[in-house]
Amino acid sequence: MINVGIAGASGYTGVELVKLISNHPETKLCAVTSNSYKDSSLTDIFPSMRGFENLICEDLDIQSLSRKIDIMFLALPHKISMEHVPALLDHKIKVIDLSADYRFTNAASYESVYQEHTSKHLLEQSVYGLSEIYRNQIKESNLVGNPGCYPTSILLPLLPLLKEGLILPDGIISDSKSGVSGAGRTLSLTTHFCEANESFTAYKIGNHRHTPEINEILSIHAQQKVSITFVPHLLPLTRGMLSTIYAQATDNATEEKIRKTFHAYYSDEPFLRILDKNMYPAISHVRGTNCCDIGFHFDERTKKIIIISAIDNLLKGAAGQAVQNMNILFGLDDQTGLNSFQGPL
Repeated sequence: MINVGIAGASGYTGVELVKLISNHPETKLCAVTSNSYKDSSLTDIFPSMRGFENLICEDLDIQSLSRKIDIMFLALPHKISMEHVPALLDHKIKVIDLSADYRFTNAASYESVYQEHTSKHLLEQSVYGLSEIYRNQIKESNLVGNPGCYPTSILLPLLPLLKEGLILPDGIISDSKSGVSGAGRTLSLTTHFCEANESFTAYKIGNHRHTPEINEILSIHAQQKVSITFVPHLLPLTRGMLSTIYAQATDNATEEKIRKTFHAYYSDEPFLRILDKNMYPAISHVRGTNCCDIGFHFDERTKKIIIISAIDNLLKGAAGQAVQNMNILFGLDDQTGLNSFQGPL
């Protein structure tokens, strides 16, 4: 049995982790922490958990936690995670960090959009937790930087085509849309019901902090600098994410080669679903799952490849992928505890 702690259990991602770990056949949820709700029970914060999980939120006391957990999920704000990770590792606790603090190999890239990194030396040993791409590295790691939701929806469809030379690394565009839960549980005017409902808007054009994360991973696999044009949008729905990605095909690309490449990379991956020709993903088809659906159209006239991907931003884009990474870390099947539909918030 894997003994689990969840820091930041009162947020949207945190509560998804609580649900998944509580129903996981190989784990025991031993500790939950929350700075905002210290000494409150989970049922006080989320009444839907009555009769299922009633742990009390405690301080993130690593000395105390080290006596009862094997792995800690950190669903904490950026910069807060890095304050705790070194001590957790020193106490032989494996860490899956859902902030951006350990997603980068280049500290300067991180610092360009977040803040000064206080444990740069750990970036060398952290593994980017895109499960299907970095499985072998994750198996050997004690520290996983769980990817952002937008990067997951963009990198999973792009990396096979980039690595196989079917798209050019220049001129890639992603037009991506997310439900409001992607902004977290903290109150803000833009995610207020009256502002978001019956509306649709782009935001942080040209300066979204997920852009350097996407560029770093694309550049590593392309073996040259890649700068994607990324435009995020806010959808008037609770959860879900859809990315429409445009890339220029190389001279040797054909529709058949593109489809064969996707199947070669992902046919054995339980959470990657490659759709048939003329079928395209929809947010409603992935909601409540840890799946990423991918469909594409090859435009013979413009030699553009248009890819559509859809995920549940709270599951494959956050908590679900984190649990998938935990399964890999402990030698379990990827699907353990993830092969059922989850209900709405």
